[in-house]
Amino acid sequence: MLGFYQHLHAHPELSMQEHATAEYLEAHLDALGIEHFRCGGTGVVGVLRNGDGPVVGFRADTDGLPIEEDSTVDYRSTARGTLEDGTEVPVMHGCGHDTHVTALMTATEVLAADRENWSGTVVLIFQPGEETAAGARAMVEDGLWERAPHPEIIYGQHVMPGLTGTVEVAGGPAMAYADSWKVTLRGEQSHGSQPQDSIDPIVLGAHIITRLQGIVSREIGPRQAAVVTVGTFHAGLKENIIPATAEFTLNVRTLEDEVRTQVLAALRRIISAEAAASGAPEPVIEELYRFPRNVNDQDAAAELTEVLSGALGAENVLVAEPKMGSEDFGTLPGALGVPSVFWFFGGFDAQTVESGTMPVNHSPRFVPVPEPTLWTAATAALAALRARLGS
Repeated sequence: MLGFYQHLHAHPELSMQEHATAEYLEAHLDALGIEHFRCGGTGVVGVLRNGDGPVVGFRADTDGLPIEEDSTVDYRSTARGTLEDGTEVPVMHGCGHDTHVTALMTATEVLAADRENWSGTVVLIFQPGEETAAGARAMVEDGLWERAPHPEIIYGQHVMPGLTGTVEVAGGPAMAYADSWKVTLRGEQSHGSQPQDSIDPIVLGAHIITRLQGIVSREIGPRQAAVVTVGTFHAGLKENIIPATAEFTLNVRTLEDEVRTQVLAALRRIISAEAAASGAPEPVIEELYRFPRNVNDQDAAAELTEVLSGALGAENVLVAEPKMGSEDFGTLPGALGVPSVFWFFGGFDAQTVESGTMPVNHSPRFVPVPEPTLWTAATAALAALRARLGS
């Protein structure tokens, strides 16, 4: 298990480019005698059959991030990749997807070697492209549920900045909606010394971005959750030229349908109104991607909590609050209309947790301690599957 994890960590690949990762997973499934097929480009689906019984699905995401790793582990990543625009970037498993894959493959190995004590079918979904919200959709569109048995429930899990050896399970909403937009502001270019002849998209952008921060603080109720983040702003080529355009990207997280609708409408209203106030043309808004909300089935989450308490100890199973992070996991059960449960496990020792400097997901220092993190995740995956499979 440790060697498998270290290989994955040292060889990450960008979203929807997980070619070597897919081949590595296929080789392991071949060695276990498990049938499999490609799906969604670089996705791999294994079908572990063992007689009659329930069908259960489990998903693990496989992609890395354009991050340069800042760690001292001897299996740290020095990998490079190329973004869609041709930019070469460092690549790292900065969100811990390598731990997810390792846990599922380890649970699969145990089940494959212990067929006498269970019956049914496990659908193993090694999904690409989670970070771009492309992978789950690509698998569904590529006929995942026409080619694989239909599970009665689908499980998934995610490593988080928390105490290793513990897991957190939410009943109901587990992770937020995410909407990402690119906004192009159109102005009138002129010499920097002649602002009267311009429509300055940088000033316009500054007003919009400042005004957007009032949506959460002044339009959303204090008991409701929402996040509006502007992550990039680009404009101009020279200090004495007022540019013709400016561009920014934003990201919105919400937990409730009505709040999401309200926030997105407010965004459009403010962007349009500020442009009108500046005498600028209507901005161009482009949707980059959208993550669905992840909602755990209440009954299944309660059952899983009991199962994990038995496997890990009740003191190590915590109740999770809904997280404002997002996942495309919900696309997979949503396409079938079956229940799902998605939970979290901690990845850092007590000293790191208590230090106040614990790295978060997408940090260049997000390298979970292998043990007992991997053991916990693999044990949780195995317990969840065994509880559903026939005996």
